[in-house]
Amino acid sequence: MLNNRIPYTAIVDRPKLLLPNKKKMAVWVILNVEHWSIDKPMPRTVLPPPMGKPLIPDVPNWSWHEYGMRSGFWRQYQALVERKIPTTLAINGNVCVSYPRIASAALEAGWEFMGHGFLQGPMHNLADQEKEICKALDTIEQFCGRRPTSWESPGLTETTETVDLLRKHGVKYIADWVIDDLPEIIDTPHGTMTTIPYTVETNDITVYALQAHRSQEFFDRGKDQFDRLYAEAENNVRVMAISIHPYITGVPHRIKYLEALLDYIGSHEEVEWMTASQIGDWYGNELQRLSGK
Repeated sequence: MLNNRIPYTAIVDRPKLLLPNKKKMAVWVILNVEHWSIDKPMPRTVLPPPMGKPLIPDVPNWSWHEYGMRSGFWRQYQALVERKIPTTLAINGNVCVSYPRIASAALEAGWEFMGHGFLQGPMHNLADQEKEICKALDTIEQFCGRRPTSWESPGLTETTETVDLLRKHGVKYIADWVIDDLPEIIDTPHGTMTTIPYTVETNDITVYALQAHRSQEFFDRGKDQFDRLYAEAENNVRVMAISIHPYITGVPHRIKYLEALLDYIGSHEEVEWMTASQIGDWYGNELQRLSGK
């Protein structure tokens, strides 16, 4: 069973870890940019289809996402760049081709490019998963000059082969496994894969698109999540993820709550803002330190 590849460990039994710069908590921001094809069913909808039957092209729901790529992204980009927050860009490989303005801005800002499939859609629907993984990684590498070492599957979807195929093609860190507040190790035939603590709760898709909360909820939930983890980090390091999408928190009536959450977290001195691979590299170094190697 796939889950047996990650043996159970209790958070209270984890060895004492040390963050860079003597900080006690790591926070990483994941900005998801995706390519939605107007000639296919939408990965997610804001308006239910008329009479319950999906129509193609789905202009209103495709446009909902497209607004994020044209306007919403740039509000989030400004919020992150002005605060000098290291950012992980979870990017569909084809965004480098279809939205080069966005990819170029992220590259110029020095953000980490994290593989996020080639087009937005479940890994289970791919006829040749390995080919599509390589296509995504190759396209990103050609664009930014660096092959991604981190990955977030679209919708966090995986088959029993996904982790092995990703590791085979150079990915070392994965965000799909929302199982702990610290990284974990998955063994593969091609070396170990490190899980990076991700979130389905401090994630704007869940808060707004699925649970339909008021705009204030993203800040309230994020603050509560941070406060508890920050307190627990007195005993051992904690990692918090904030996952955002341009068409969700990039809209005018929500952006201020993202900005407020970033400012609140940034006001705490014991926080280290990091990216996916920085967290993965740090954890690997810690395992070596603890083993005495």
